[in-house]
Parts: sequence; C-alpha cells; structure tokens
Amino acid sequence: MNGRFQVPPPVNETVLSYGPGSIEKKAFKARLTEMRSREVDIPLYIGEKQIKTGKTADIHPPHDHARKLGRFHKGGAKEAQQAIGAALKARREWAATPWHVRAAIFLKAAELLANDWRWTLNAATMLCQSKNIYQAEIDSACELVDFLRFNVRFAEQIYEQQPISSRGLWNRSEQRPLEGFVFAVTPFNFTAIAGNLPTAPAIMGNTVVWKPASSTVYTAHFLMQLWKAAGLPDGVINMVQGSASEIGNACLSHPELAGVHFTGSTGVFHNMWTQVGANIGKYKTYPRLVGETGGKDFVMVHPSADLDSVSAALVRGAFEYQGQKCSAASRAYIPDTMWKKLKKRLGDELATVRMGPPEDFRNFINAVIDKGAYDSIKEYIDYARKSKKDSKILFGGKCDDSKGYFIEPTVVEAKQPDARTLCEEIFGPVLTVYVYPEKRFDETLKLCDRTSPYALTGAIFAGDRRAIQRASDVLVNAAGNFYINDKPTGAVVGQQPFGGARASGTNDKAGSMINLLRWVSPRTLKENFDPPRDYRYPFLAEA
Repeated sequence: MNGRFQVPPPVNETVLSYGPGSIEKKAFKARLTEMRSREVDIPLYIGEKQIKTGKTADIHPPHDHARKLGRFHKGGAKEAQQAIGAALKARREWAATPWHVRAAIFLKAAELLANDWRWTLNAATMLCQSKNIYQAEIDSACELVDFLRFNVRFAEQIYEQQPISSRGLWNRSEQRPLEGFVFAVTPFNFTAIAGNLPTAPAIMGNTVVWKPASSTVYTAHFLMQLWKAAGLPDGVINMVQGSASEIGNACLSHPELAGVHFTGSTGVFHNMWTQVGANIGKYKTYPRLVGETGGKDFVMVHPSADLDSVSAALVRGAFEYQGQKCSAASRAYIPDTMWKKLKKRLGDELATVRMGPPEDFRNFINAVIDKGAYDSIKEYIDYARKSKKDSKILFGGKCDDSKGYFIEPTVVEAKQPDARTLCEEIFGPVLTVYVYPEKRFDETLKLCDRTSPYALTGAIFAGDRRAIQRASDVLVNAAGNFYINDKPTGAVVGQQPFGGARASGTNDKAGSMINLLRWVSPRTLKENFDPPRDYRYPFLAEA
C-alpha cells in the first residue's frame, strides 16, 4: 500500500425539488407506497447477531395512529453489556484498519444514499417522524450524505497535520482512536443526527454502542441496513434500543467508556454528566463528553429590517417540521413601529398554511412526534390561552389528536419580558413575540441575552449595519450559530458548523473538523537518527 491516497473533494448534496412530474417524485412515491404496505420486525444489532428479545413495541406514524409500520424489539442492561462486548471485540481490528479503507465504506454509504437508498430513508423519515418531503430531503438524504462525505475529508485533514522536525530528527503525529467504546445517543428529530453521531467516531477508528430514540427505531433500522450494504464490519456500530435508563446506566458505568456523543435534552445531558462524574474513578481513560442539547432560539428585529424577509423567516424558522428543531425560532423581539404591519402579514401568511399528513405534498405542517410531545406543547398553549397576565394567543392554538398529533402553528404575544412561553423551551410549533419600544433596541438586546439559559442559534434582521454589529457584539455568547438577515435554522455541513454553548451543549460543532478531533487521542513520535553517545554537555567542560 505504497500510495498517498486522497478522498474525493466533498460537495454539498443537491436538494431535489420533487416538483410535479419530476423523476424523483415518481421514484419516491413508489418507494413510499411499498414501505407503507409492509410491516417490519426490527431486531437489536449486536456484533454479527440480530437479536429479537420478544419484548416489543409497535410503531405508528405520528400523523396516523391507526396505521402500523411494524414493531421493534427492546433491549435492556443485558443487551447493552452484549453490545459493549461486541464493540470492544471489534475495536482492535477496526482501529488497525487503514484509514482509507474506513473512508471507502462511508463514502460508499454516502453514494448509496445519494441514489436509490435516498427514497428509502426519505420515506422512512416521512412515515416515522412525520416530515414533509422537503424536510425529509434536506435531512435524511442531503445532510446525512454531507456528513459522511465531509467527515471523511475532515479525517484526512486531521491525519495530514504533522509537526515540524529539526535536523537529524523526524517528528510524527498519529491520531489513535479512543481507548474503549463510544456511546452514541440520538434524538428523534433528525435522521442526519441519528446517522452522524455513531458514524463520526467510527470514521476515526472507534467502535460504538448506539441507542436511538425509541420513537425513531424504524428509521434507525434502515440506517443500519444502509451501513451494512456499504460494507461496515459487524460490531463497529451496535444498535441497542429500549430502556434509556438501563442502557444508559450500563454504558455510563462501564470502565471502558471512552466517549459520549449525545444530542437531546439538557436535563438528560446533565444527568449523564453527573453519572460520568460519579464514576470517574473507575474509567480506564477520561471519557470525552460531546453534547448538543436544547435551545430557546431568538430572532431580533431592528426597525430598519425588511418586513417581508422577517415574516418569511418567522414562518419558516418557527414552524418548519412543527418547530421540532433545536434551532427553531421560538422567540422574536419586534419593534413597536413595525409590529402592526408584521402582525397582519404573519396572519395572512399563516392563513395559507395547510396542515395534515406528510404524504399529501400540499401540507406544510404535519404531526408532532408522539403523545408526550403533544401533551407538553398543548399544555403551553393552554397556559397562554388562560393567562391574562402575560400572554395572548394571536394565531393558531388548535390541537387535535383524534387521528394524529396535530397542533396548529401558534403565535403568542408576550405582555411581559419574562413570560413563560418566552423563556422556556417548548419544542413545538409555538412562536412567542415580544414587542419592544423602538428606541430601546440596545436594552432589548441585553434582555434577549439574559432571558434564556440556552445559547444555540439566533438571528438579527436589520438594514442598518451599525445595528447588526451592535447585535453581534451584545449577543456574542447568546448563540453558537448567529444568522444575519436569515432564519436561525438550516445549518449546512461544511458551511455553518453547528452547535451552541451555555445550556445548549459543548459546542463541538457537528459538520466540522472540530467534532472529529474529539474522537481521537494523538500520539507524538520522535525518532532520532543520530542519538548522543555521551551524557556530557559542553557547558560541563572547564573554562
């Protein structure tokens, strides 16, 4: 293997339009029909085994309770221990596998996903997570393809970084996989995240125990099938779905835990961090903790902003995928001089928004993920409806779970800057607006900064460049991804590395080299071609 291999330069995958009569629309609908017509029986993937425990849960689309997609087998502490064993068994060979061989597997997975597997993963995401075709396309197809292609390139760049050498010496650096296994825990809302969190460490030579969200095991199953089709060896990624506490406790208390790759709620990450701290004395190595958690993402509007742009950003940023994005616009600060016109524009726009199952391509809004989410979001809306002190529902607010978990896009006006819906993460199609006096823009920037413990995404809309700079300065720590005259959602791999700080996580920037560096432990090598043969230094000689 005497060659210096270079991976193909990555380019962001093109988002298909699925317009009327398009080839992709026809191909996708055929796959969607096929997948809706059959039920799947999903095992745990542990090493070379596909384990069926007999403890099962049925899978139903969030938008259609009556339809059954299949069932999945649930694991617990026993299966988690088996998965850890399989990961550790596979680790030695996988860590020793040349990086270009590992790269080829994930590049093949990207190519498969960019072609025929595209319809499968998009259909799974639509059925399982109630995403319309555009939201599925940018997620389960394009973003995941981008993660696979760009992460391989980032790995290559990491391996290329080498120290300088003095004459007679050769200094080298190698990037070793972490010593142990990586525990990946993924959320329901993005198939791309579910795909990235286990594969990013695996690209760097680590083996992984992966716990997907119980509400999206259906999609996770097809991800495992994709990786197997690409040639991923058994045991490199082991999928164990089931009891979060049993699986989590088994993994977080294991001496060989080397890292945690997590996306989910801030509370869960706090608990994981606490468990790791309590177990710190038993680990072979200090585990790497990488987490992206909650958000209460803002849109700050200056009086010089373009009204139409603000309106479009709020509708898309707050309500695409039913607001179930950690980056979704959840609060907006609007100057009083603009509010009357903007309120009318928002009302007119929302009146055109259709809600229903994602299989009907005319629907912009679909169902929220499950009963728990539905009840939680509805409770916030009911609170805003009943509250006479600090909130008023302007648009939407209707909820219906008779067929699916449907909640209308809802806009709440906060009468107080500390109103509950303005401060707390809701994770649903609810946007809270606070109207501020135009002359108090600077004060409102400071208010925005201190209102929420989160710091994930945010946006400033302004035509005045001084206002943009002022917002950027005051809100420097309020958002890990800061958008200027754009909605606070839609980060693209390689273009806007994603992550936030404060209560929003460790800000290790998925979609960049920064994240990949967390999954390696460097070793420095020094080779001396002409080592000294006498311990004495010149200064020891007599004057």
